[in-house]
Amino acid sequence: MSDAPLLAHLIELRTRLMRVVLAWLLATAACYLVAEDIYQFLLQPLADIFADQPRRLIATSLTETFVTYLKLALYGGFFLAFPYIAAELYLFIAPGLYKRERAVLLPYLAAAPLLFFGGAALAYYVVMPKAWAFFVSFESPNMAEGMPLVVEAKVSEYLSLVMQIILAFGLSFQLPIVLTLLVRVGLLTTERLARNRRYMVVILAVVAAFLTPPDIFSQILLLIPLYGLYELSILACRVIERKKIGSEVEI
Repeated sequence: MSDAPLLAHLIELRTRLMRVVLAWLLATAACYLVAEDIYQFLLQPLADIFADQPRRLIATSLTETFVTYLKLALYGGFFLAFPYIAAELYLFIAPGLYKRERAVLLPYLAAAPLLFFGGAALAYYVVMPKAWAFFVSFESPNMAEGMPLVVEAKVSEYLSLVMQIILAFGLSFQLPIVLTLLVRVGLLTTERLARNRRYMVVILAVVAAFLTPPDIFSQILLLIPLYGLYELSILACRVIERKKIGSEVEI
């Protein structure tokens, strides 16, 4: 392990943080150049719902569209720069790890962005189309009496809702990484995970309710894959425990 003094570690940390911020800013600038295209991509699930109807999004202030594109660029810049950010994090902590610990950590660093983008893809291609269709079904454009009720979403509110759902699914899909790491370091066991399934369903339901918009439909759409990931995590943890037992026997 490294015996570098604390000051040297702090200097290295500052240098890597500066690199991370610079990478994020550069990625943000690149995303801002195509922010309108990115927004249209995120808007497509809603546009598909209204494919045969002329609809629009509205902005209620002069700065709303600009601020929305800026927020979108910041989100997109972080996603784009995330592999580099993860690499800088690994390079900072790697000198303090043993060779075996570095070998264990690398697969998790590779799996984390893949799981995040997998969750984001599920949110975009499966959840959002179904959720938007569900929400739009409550409008009443052709009322015989009274005033018609139609959906005219705000630009900023739509982006906030989309990013909330994408981040919720992306972060929730880190569950296998968290559970397998806890089992690997001995803080959890596969037997305990399997025995507490019924309690975990309640915990996952609370997590889904906290991360998603306040409607039962979105919460269920997140809870189902989360529980599936929990079961897959149990299988992966069993494999890890068998390998640990095998290595101990060889020793």
